[in-house]
Amino acid sequence: MNFQQLRIVKEAARRDFNLTEVSNALFTSQSGVSKHIRDLEDELGIEIFVRKGKRLLGLTEPGKELLALVERVLLDTRNIKELAERYHNVDHGQLTIATTHTQARYALPKIVTAFKQAYPKVHLTLHQGSPKEIVELLRDGQADIGIATETISDVPEFAAFPFYSWYHTVVVPKGHPLEDLKKITLESLIDYPIVTYHEGFTGRGKIDQTFAEAGLSPDIVMSALDADVIKTYVELGLGIGIIASMAYQPQRDQSLHQVDISHLFPGNTTYIALRRGQYLRGYVHHFLHLASPELTEQRIREATAPIQEDNTRD
Repeated sequence: MNFQQLRIVKEAARRDFNLTEVSNALFTSQSGVSKHIRDLEDELGIEIFVRKGKRLLGLTEPGKELLALVERVLLDTRNIKELAERYHNVDHGQLTIATTHTQARYALPKIVTAFKQAYPKVHLTLHQGSPKEIVELLRDGQADIGIATETISDVPEFAAFPFYSWYHTVVVPKGHPLEDLKKITLESLIDYPIVTYHEGFTGRGKIDQTFAEAGLSPDIVMSALDADVIKTYVELGLGIGIIASMAYQPQRDQSLHQVDISHLFPGNTTYIALRRGQYLRGYVHHFLHLASPELTEQRIREATAPIQEDNTRD
């Protein structure tokens, strides 16, 4: 048994059992991948994969149990390397954060600036993607920290911590009729075309749900992944914009007016997520503490400890 065989098992499950994609991901040949699988099955005396001819269709029952052990072994192997690096290079390394555009653009700049001042030799990478992409990057070990509003707090393999809470707001061109209304209602919003976030991003689900529960059908003429694009098209007169409140900046958005709608839509919480069982370098703990002073090293260690499986039988 060797690490390459374990990596192949993990990649096969990750890539829907497509051996071509597995071989490309691991920079080896497809025949080499197949041989590693056969050798491992022969050594263990079990079939790991369900097959149809030469195609892999899924994992057998013992294969599913094996995958959980493989992921743990590979994670612990990475943790060993991180432990050594912690004592060998205290202030050197890499920190990878997977997040959405909204968080990278509006929530993280001050934190990143303070972190880089404290750790100038740590290379910091921001991967911007959808919440689902953030989950995959964190789950596969390609990111150390995940930050998003949707999805990441619902993954059992992650420990998720509240980062901050926020509301949606409306932005309109200056002089727009909504500026003069004393009470903004959902009905007053649907009188105008709406530009807002794409499905699955930045609280869009709560916007849709609120309108649906009121029996209203808003005219959403355009959706985008980030607030900057939304504000641009609002400035061009395409419609009114529904964006995250922190994305409105009076000094920069001088051609727009903000309309408070915090009473119309439920609040949102953005979360910081870490993979359970993951060993974190000292500078990662420092970044997390900058993001939220409540995230002490002890609290993080307790929350990210692997979930112990109950193997007792009745």
